[in-house]
Amino acid sequence: MRRQLCWKERLADGAKREVRVTVLRRSLKWQFKLLTEEKWDYDRQPFPADWDNLLERMEARYQRRSAPYDYVELVRRLRNEALGRRGLPVSGS
Repeated sequence: MRRQLCWKERLADGAKREVRVTVLRRSLKWQFKLLTEEKWDYDRQPFPADWDNLLERMEARYQRRSAPYDYVELVRRLRNEALGRRGLPVSGS
């Protein structure tokens, strides 16, 4: 089953960015696009703030019964792995 979460945000430099995350079986597909660009960027790695934002949004969907708890666990696990590889402290898990 495929599920997408999408949101728009303003970056520190004032540019608007759209983020799209697709949940695939045991992985996530991140896509980023500045609103001034036409094509999506599939290669950029998410920032730690992107992981935190995704986790908050997934937990909110779970609370509204719009996403299974397995998705929340998947996001937490992948977030902890990604932040651990970067040597960043993992909190909020």
